Amino acid sequence: MSDVPPFSPDILAAVQRAAMPDFARWQRMVYATGGCAQPVRLHGERLTVDAGTGEVLDVYRTADEPTGFLLTACGNRRASRCPSCSATYRDDTYHLIISGLRGGKGVPEDVSEHPRVFATFTAPSFGAVHARREKNGKVLPCRPRRDFPVCEHGRPESCGTHHDRDDPQLGQPLCMDCYDYRNAVLWNAHAGRLWREFTKTVPSVFARLLGVSRTELRRMLRLSYAKVAEYQARGLVHFHAVIRLDGPEGPTDRPPAWATIPLLDQVIRQAAQQVTVSVPDGHRSSLALGWGDQLDVRPVYVSTELDGVSDQRVASYVAKYATKGAESAGTVDRPIRNVWDVTSLDVTEHARRMILTCFILGDLPQYRDVPLRQWAHMLGYGGHFSTKSRHYSVTLGDLRQARADHRAAQARAILGLPDPAERDTITVQDWRYAGSGHRHGEAFWAELARQRIATARKITKERAEQVPADGASRSTDEQCRDVLAD
Repeated sequence: MSDVPPFSPDILAAVQRAAMPDFARWQRMVYATGGCAQPVRLHGERLTVDAGTGEVLDVYRTADEPTGFLLTACGNRRASRCPSCSATYRDDTYHLIISGLRGGKGVPEDVSEHPRVFATFTAPSFGAVHARREKNGKVLPCRPRRDFPVCEHGRPESCGTHHDRDDPQLGQPLCMDCYDYRNAVLWNAHAGRLWREFTKTVPSVFARLLGVSRTELRRMLRLSYAKVAEYQARGLVHFHAVIRLDGPEGPTDRPPAWATIPLLDQVIRQAAQQVTVSVPDGHRSSLALGWGDQLDVRPVYVSTELDGVSDQRVASYVAKYATKGAESAGTVDRPIRNVWDVTSLDVTEHARRMILTCFILGDLPQYRDVPLRQWAHMLGYGGHFSTKSRHYSVTLGDLRQARADHRAAQARAILGLPDPAERDTITVQDWRYAGSGHRHGEAFWAELARQRIATARKITKERAEQVPADGASRSTDEQCRDVLAD
């Protein structure tokens, strides 16, 4: 008798799926989605006809597929939901940010000479939390106090621990009963509004410092930005923003000589200090919410040797956090429908209390217009994670359309269809939703495909950096396909 251990149920399911007659075609679809973790299944058809003669040039029907359906990527930006689609979103965000710093994608290269900073806006404190503190590369005690005081609930107000980076205590309150969960949740819920008020206030501060009206300022200067939201370990969002000064026409126009980085730094700090958002605090009172005291503003340069941060580092940092959500703060990445589900969630106790606070406040009359229950899994924050001003750079939609056009051109070449520039064609499509996610035994093969594609892209990037003579003129997709073929 062999001592070979039995296969796990997942492996057996994967083997069974591979034995099905439609597996080869299904696997090609999975690779086309990039190894998407929760692809969408579609039923329908697509017809391509000559606009002048009505001749049918191509017909595609999912009824003719061995699988009976077509797979398409989910497009979710969250790395916790779909590593494949989030990688695409991260790459798109990187190109969006870097093109606004270096040029490209329709932005002139001399935009790199415009004054720009990388600013981080944080939330105020709503109670003492465990934190990792460093000085000159040395880890310091969390919250040292010589007198070892205790709060009114009998818990220590000090902590002498030298926390590791992955310590689960980081971000957790020293005393949950002392922590102001109500105002913390309300701050998250109004953080997006606070950012909008900040962008409105910056021109006013500029105009006041220069002694001109806002109308005159618009004839001389335009402010462009791109920002991303990130969750801190304490469950509060903070914003990282690239803020750039342009001439009145945008990135194609140089700003005036007096528009310098020190002046931009001064304006940002003054605007951040004076901006508040008024929130109902009862029947007759209101609460003023503002930014925290920790405001960091650093110049962005092309060179890393200068006293600031490099544009490539900024773009990589922003792109990284564009794919993360509140799950990085110990909560979940899906909506919570019922309050009784909160007790069974696999979350930190701090996150659980913030979630419950969202449900409690959502039932109060003064907060009925704030979707706290809807965004309870986000700890109250319901804003967009990445936004930009109109003139900062290319849009995500433009990047996605360029990718779609490229793939459409590849498909036309494979099918032998004419180029639209040479022959006027019309495409008629009719698609219906048939389900999402992987079925029995499919997740194993999809993850394997994703890993192969990720490895191929990494190798392709390394080859591109070396710029070999035989691959210098070929596209990244072509080189990536060669790596996969190997």
